Amino acid sequence: MASAVDQLPAHPPVAKVSTVPWVPLAWFSVLLIAAYFPILRALVNQWATDEDVSHGFFVPAVAAFIAWQRKEQVLALDLRPNWWGLAVMGWAAVQGFLGMLAAELFLQRTSFLIALVGLLLLVGGTKLIRALAFPLLLLPFMIPIPSVIYNQITLPLQFFASQMAEIVLGWVGIPVLRDGNILELASQKLSVVEACSGIRSLLSLTFLSQVYAYFFDKRVWMRWFLLIVTIPIAILANAGRVAITGILSEFSVELAQGFFHELEGWVIFLIAVALLAGVHVLVSKLISGRHPGEGSNQGPSQGPDHGKDQGPDLSQDHLAKG
Repeated sequence: MASAVDQLPAHPPVAKVSTVPWVPLAWFSVLLIAAYFPILRALVNQWATDEDVSHGFFVPAVAAFIAWQRKEQVLALDLRPNWWGLAVMGWAAVQGFLGMLAAELFLQRTSFLIALVGLLLLVGGTKLIRALAFPLLLLPFMIPIPSVIYNQITLPLQFFASQMAEIVLGWVGIPVLRDGNILELASQKLSVVEACSGIRSLLSLTFLSQVYAYFFDKRVWMRWFLLIVTIPIAILANAGRVAITGILSEFSVELAQGFFHELEGWVIFLIAVALLAGVHVLVSKLISGRHPGEGSNQGPSQGPDHGKDQGPDLSQDHLAKG
């Protein structure tokens, strides 16, 4: 009869010690925020005053939440410092300095994101970067696009929205005369300004598409697909908003102004979100119909022999018991 001592395991399990360097990570994070504080403060101020980038408040919060969800994965990693992180942080410092010399906010703000990646690479290596890749890729959505690109995008969007509104108003029998981005109706003159170009809903909806895909679909290609399909959805939704504004103005000019105009924008945005979700469901069903084994949340594979008769147990222990 074996004693209780013989039954004890020869090597008792040792609890895995986390390799996350919390002290260096916290210390360097404080230094990074302090160095970029004037740039970050101006960025937050623009979020609060510029409605086109008001979604910026949600970007770091959502990215932090997703990173927190991955804490168990991060704690289980065997992290090792990577000194290439110093080179990346040096690149960020040079870019930030050049951005200050050129008074280019986009260079300054994106240098903060590059410095953040360099910091994580320095203290945790490539494994930490891979584990936090998605929340890091969300952070650029909080940076306003450069003014040069912004101006090149808004004007074509204004013209497209006014052209589509002219067509829709003609379909419903409302006489309209379009002069560039200005629609002349019998009741009033509607000007499709930058605020009505649709860039606001386009930027917000692209960010929302990635968050939606993360929580409701685990396929990476679906995230790219929804990002691409968001562009026509946002543009067409904004054109529909301009057309609806023209139609409502024929009943009452007040419906095209002030509170009702803002409410109309929110309703159209929610419709665009619903269209995005509808496209996702439709594509998922089409893919599932062609490939029944593929799904957005597939469980672990059980192998080809799962569920089959494995035959008698011929191990030595089983024979000895027999």
